[in-house]
Amino acid sequence: MSRTTSKILVPTDFTKVADCALNHAMTVAGKTGAPVHIVHVVEKQAHVEEARRKLELEVARAKKWNEAVTVTPMVRVGSIYEDIGDAAAEVGAGMIIMGTHGMRGMQFITGSRALRVITSSSVPFVVVQERMIKDVGYRNIVVPLDLHKETRQKLTLVAEMAKTFGSKVHLLTPKEDDEFLHKQLLNSLRFADQYLGERGIEHVATISKEDSGDFVKAVVRHAVEIDADLIAIMNLTEGNIFGLLGVPYEQEIIANEAQIPVMCMNPVTTGVGGGWTMQGG
Repeated sequence: MSRTTSKILVPTDFTKVADCALNHAMTVAGKTGAPVHIVHVVEKQAHVEEARRKLELEVARAKKWNEAVTVTPMVRVGSIYEDIGDAAAEVGAGMIIMGTHGMRGMQFITGSRALRVITSSSVPFVVVQERMIKDVGYRNIVVPLDLHKETRQKLTLVAEMAKTFGSKVHLLTPKEDDEFLHKQLLNSLRFADQYLGERGIEHVATISKEDSGDFVKAVVRHAVEIDADLIAIMNLTEGNIFGLLGVPYEQEIIANEAQIPVMCMNPVTTGVGGGWTMQGG
């Protein structure tokens, strides 16, 4: 693809999952030509110099993965909930790749706190745990489709990622016995099939055995069965089947036990896109 390359922002707390997020970012950046910005947020000005020293070590580590990628360190004083989004806007980031410590973690960003960071930013996120990215990148992407039109918006971002890595997209919908809802889901599948087909992206569609009530578990199980590298979802807090089920379900998919990275994006009010542009593929 030939559109302008976006920058990638990586928040870090200097832990293993943050290191993993940096690993993902450097691989994506190496494929797309995007520069990477590493940001650490401190609570007090007195901690800035120590953070800068640590960030220099992070830059050196990142360069071991890919010497050609431009890596810039950033220190901000404030709150992670506000400053990650602000830092993304400041540098013009088109994607944030962030580590989470899962459901039980108490450091940096756990599953529930990750949601607060994601919903405070209009920039798409890739949330990772301790699973390093494969050398081939995100080759198998699971895309849950539900009954809300907003879920179609993620197809733009998914298509760009798939083009970049030569990915296969796995569409998944819940089973619905109600004839009207079933037809609506089939319409979503047809839309996705046409959208991806027109762009030459390999894809397959599956209707899960579970209905909407168990769809989160179905998504994670399907992702495990196909050895998925990425799950693509919309912001779970509004306008989405998952959101109707409550926060624990949101955490369950972001901090899934299989540690499959999750790409999250907020719905936009116009168009179908997500704002992240890639080149290559």
